[in-house]
Amino acid sequence: MVTIDAASFFFSPGTKWTTLTEVRLNDINGHTAGNIDIVLVAYDDYGKITDFGALEIQSVYISGNIRRPFEAYIQEPELMYNMDWLSKPNYPRPDYLSSSRKRLVPQLIYKGKILNVWSKKIAVALHSGFFSTLPQLPRVSADKAEIAWLIYDIELKQETNRYNLVHTDTIYTLFQNSLDRIVTPESGLIDDFIEVLQGKLDKKLEKMEINDDDINKTMDMLL
Repeated sequence: MVTIDAASFFFSPGTKWTTLTEVRLNDINGHTAGNIDIVLVAYDDYGKITDFGALEIQSVYISGNIRRPFEAYIQEPELMYNMDWLSKPNYPRPDYLSSSRKRLVPQLIYKGKILNVWSKKIAVALHSGFFSTLPQLPRVSADKAEIAWLIYDIELKQETNRYNLVHTDTIYTLFQNSLDRIVTPESGLIDDFIEVLQGKLDKKLEKMEINDDDINKTMDMLL
C-alpha cells in the first residue's frame, strides 16, 4: 500500500514500475550516504529504467523498557493480554525528538540532498503522531512538490476486530524549505533561559555557603 501511494507521486498513471530494496547511495567520492529503504523504478517495454524515486519508511525510537512487559505477558498470555503496564517504571513511549534529530534529519541531509540535486522525488512514510511533532512545513501543490509526506494510522475495523494500516493524508513540500524548517529551532525567550540559569546559580551558591559554614565550624573546633 505504501509503495503504491509513493508511485502515484513519482510516476504518471499507467507507468510500469517495481521496487528495489536497501539500495546503497554513494557521493561523488564513492563514500556511502546510506541505504535507501525502497527505490521505485519505472521502466519501459524493454526493461530499461526511465525514472526512479526514493521511499523512506520512518519508524520511531522507543524510550523505556519493552522486554519486561513482554516477559510478563508471555508467561500467562490468557490472563495478561489486557494488562495495564502504565504505572510501571520505564513504561515504553515513543521518542519523537530523537527520531527526528538522529534519524530523519541525517537522512534528509545526506541522502536527500543527493537525490534533490538529481531532481528525483522523495516520499517519506510515517505515522500521524510522528508527523505532528515536526514543525509546520510550507506546503505546495502535488505537481510542484519534491517531497511527499505519506501519513498513516492504524484503525480498528469493527467487523473483523483487527487493526488496519490506513493512509490518512499526504503533505506535499519542497525539499530545501522542509529541511530548513525541520533543522531550524524556534528560539524561546532569553528571559526564560536566564531564569533557569539563575535558579541553578542560586542552588550552587547556597551549597557553597553551606560548605563554607562547615569549613569554618571545623576550623573553630580544631582551634
